[in-house]
Amino acid sequence: MNQPSPQDSTADAAAFYRDGQTLRSRSVSATVLSGQVDVPPPEPRLLADWAREITHKLGLESGDVESLPLARARMRWPGYGRCVQAASDWTRSLGLHDLLASSAVALMACRGARYHHDGAQYGGAAFCNLFLGDDRAQDLHFPLSGQRIPLRRGTVVLFDTAQPHGVIARHASGFDAGDFAPSADGCQVFLTWELPIAHPALAQVLGIRFDTARRTAAQLQDEQVWHHGAPGEVCPKSGRWRATRQPLPLG
Repeated sequence: MNQPSPQDSTADAAAFYRDGQTLRSRSVSATVLSGQVDVPPPEPRLLADWAREITHKLGLESGDVESLPLARARMRWPGYGRCVQAASDWTRSLGLHDLLASSAVALMACRGARYHHDGAQYGGAAFCNLFLGDDRAQDLHFPLSGQRIPLRRGTVVLFDTAQPHGVIARHASGFDAGDFAPSADGCQVFLTWELPIAHPALAQVLGIRFDTARRTAAQLQDEQVWHHGAPGEVCPKSGRWRATRQPLPLG
């Protein structure tokens, strides 16, 4: 398992997120919490519905992550409540009480996932993901911490949206589009909750520090993630940070 080099760590990263009308800064957490919960397999007709949606409407290509219609799925999903309860019980065991119940939830599908971060769109949140499918020899990989989490039904993960991550083949060291077959069988379906990262218990669990770059935040207009003092993007194949322009002093 590859360990992050010092220049690739989250220690020099900052996420700028909107808190009401104000843009604030915060640290980026390298903490990833994962577990395994008992959830029922989705019903065959629900799996068939997801397969049709993925194939004919989403047109997922290797590395893509897109949303599925959750409201329609719930009408055919007797086990949905058990899935939510299992995820809620797990987050409660982390000291997050009923935070999951009050957070927005979505149903997602991916055919693998190119390395990326979600801090530019969800910088004020952490993700809690519950995976619903069988083991397809795929891992959720966090390259900066080196953590690889095997994906199977009942895998639950909590992490900072600004931390780079991807879904890769278990035998691979990075993302390769050729590892993901052009069929629904190669896809993962999962529930994801957006937990407010400013919630005191969640910030404590992830070790988030706030207002780490006040002066920089005051000069920005949009949510974004910086690394080493410059707007950062993630290499989609390796998951390493790369700057989009020259560094500036943070403060």
